[in-house]
Amino acid sequence: MLLLNFSHPLTFEQKQAIEGIIKQPLSRLLEPGAQLDVTAPFVPQVATMIDQIGLSPTEWQHTPFIVMLPTLNFAAGVMLAELHGRCGYFPPIVRLRPMKGAMPPQFEVAEIINLNEVREMARGKR
Repeated sequence: MLLLNFSHPLTFEQKQAIEGIIKQPLSRLLEPGAQLDVTAPFVPQVATMIDQIGLSPTEWQHTPFIVMLPTLNFAAGVMLAELHGRCGYFPPIVRLRPMKGAMPPQFEVAEIINLNEVREMARGKR
């Protein structure tokens, strides 16, 4: 499974937790980061970040992957639209949560959210 991380670098423990949830090893971890210029339009910046991953159109459609979205909500929204356009579905995303009582603040893997499944359930509500 490929993990695209557009957030903070992952710790060894976080990687292990993700592998435990998906029940398979991460075959590749790409961490291009998500530094955005907030004074410039986000759409071309996000498209460039995703272009730098280097997957071909066929790979986007056939390579299983999960995503750690950028923490900036507007960039995350644009990224989901861009990824959906490339692979044809909403990819699963990793959600982190703060660890109780950790000093300094630390984060653990809370869940992996299957966005395509969420979309399908929501379609039944219309």
